[in-house]
Amino acid sequence: MSRISLIAAIIFTIQLGVGSAQDLGSPNAKKGGTFLYNLGAIPTTLHPLTGTDAYNQTVQDYTLDSLGVRNPDTYEWVPALASSWEVSKDGKTFEFTIREGVKWHDGKPLVAEDVKFSYDAIVHPQNKYGTAHLKPYYEDIEKVEVTAPNKVKFFAKQPNYNNFNVAIGLAILPKHIYENPTKEQEKKLNKTIIGSGPYKFVSLDRNKGLTFKRNPDWWGNNIEFFKHYHNFDQIIMKAVKDETIEVTMLEKNELDFIGMNAEVFHKKTNGPKFGKSVHKIKYKSQAARGYGFLGFNLKEPLFAEKKVRMAMAHLMNREFMNEKFLFGESELATGPWYKQSEYANPDVKPITFDPKKATELLADEGWRDTDGDQILDKTIKGEKVKFSFTILEPLPDFVKYLTVFKEDAKKVGVEVNIKVVEWNTFLKLLDERKFQAMRLAWGPGAIDIEPKQIWHSSSYANQGSNFIGYENSKVDKLIDKARSEFDKPKRVKILREVYKIIADDVPYIFFFNSPFSYYGHTSRLKRPKDNYNYTVGLGYWWLDK
Repeated sequence: MSRISLIAAIIFTIQLGVGSAQDLGSPNAKKGGTFLYNLGAIPTTLHPLTGTDAYNQTVQDYTLDSLGVRNPDTYEWVPALASSWEVSKDGKTFEFTIREGVKWHDGKPLVAEDVKFSYDAIVHPQNKYGTAHLKPYYEDIEKVEVTAPNKVKFFAKQPNYNNFNVAIGLAILPKHIYENPTKEQEKKLNKTIIGSGPYKFVSLDRNKGLTFKRNPDWWGNNIEFFKHYHNFDQIIMKAVKDETIEVTMLEKNELDFIGMNAEVFHKKTNGPKFGKSVHKIKYKSQAARGYGFLGFNLKEPLFAEKKVRMAMAHLMNREFMNEKFLFGESELATGPWYKQSEYANPDVKPITFDPKKATELLADEGWRDTDGDQILDKTIKGEKVKFSFTILEPLPDFVKYLTVFKEDAKKVGVEVNIKVVEWNTFLKLLDERKFQAMRLAWGPGAIDIEPKQIWHSSSYANQGSNFIGYENSKVDKLIDKARSEFDKPKRVKILREVYKIIADDVPYIFFFNSPFSYYGHTSRLKRPKDNYNYTVGLGYWWLDK
């Protein structure tokens, strides 16, 4: 929904880039052609309010607009749907002037009431629009008022360093489409998306993918800042999950661009076409980083005790996985956001592979093999329980990591089962809290960390993103305190404490934080440079037809 609220991602994702500024593109950029992009999976829904996965977010990046966008080299806000804005001296009100002449994809004009609706839908008290995953970002905004036909004002309940960011980053939706659809219309809205953005949705085919065409009426076409931006006439987003097939399609020009991990970059891209008709790029940037994790359902008695979760972390041989699968190019993650962030606590050290320590911790909690079946057991509430659990995994390519964990856990008497689950089913099980453990990844999010959506206890209800049920009253208080702290060094100090507390609680086994990103592209896909400071910058690329 919001440009600053990437939700869930299956794999380590690459930011696609929505920022723009003068001279960021290339004067050599050509307009036209069909860009073939691998989205990875069809979004669970295309509805911009209820969609929670990164696939939905990518679709939004091409079809919706926000009031402002980030400059990909400076990270500063640039006018988008808002041509200008004013911030009050006390920092509690933000008034935006809506750009003239903006049209929705159906031809109707965009008005200030659409901005108000986009906010009201997110914070609806009865969660009418299924937006609990977004609500934490906007809870310090008291209301939005239309002050003129082309002006809208956001009022903050209290000072919060992130209030302006969430206001200007709000993706704007057409009120006449999304406010009160009938049940039949609602079903159709799950299979389409209507915005004011540079591309219009054309079709969805679960086998062929998603098709979009350039919006000839996009307001940005006549703005100098966007002169060399969004150059493709058509975009086809395919849904290829298998990494080997993905690379093969790139080599055959059936895809123009793929994101990669280290294993694909080093091991699967050494064919004769690489360096000639296809290319691979490894780069560093200042962008926020996503990370993968194994999350425990903390409502499950099996994982209620911290020592048990710590034991599981000591059984995860990340050192071996990094060397074998990631070519030693990642760092072991230490906590709830990427360790390269200034908000990460540098004193927190990674939990290392130590089966002996794991065995000791499990014994401390009463887990022993009492019947000689090679599986630890314990009496809980008068019933003997075996230490056996199932991990839900949405991505077959990650199973090899979990298999290493499974075999090491087996040696100390812990039975681990791995169940690969189709993406839509996986999300449904998370929403219903029907899992023991699951493997997932969070997308990068914002540079200035906002942990409430994932780590505050209030984010558990209404299918919020704290689906593991993590609760720590001190963490709640510190997160709330950080949100109202404008002094960045002080906010960093607060959130570093949050980082340490969460890491000590071991609600996840945090996998890796890579300082590198990787992608592959065809020769016909041209670009001004490999990447911008805060994004890859696909929006500035073009096709040499």
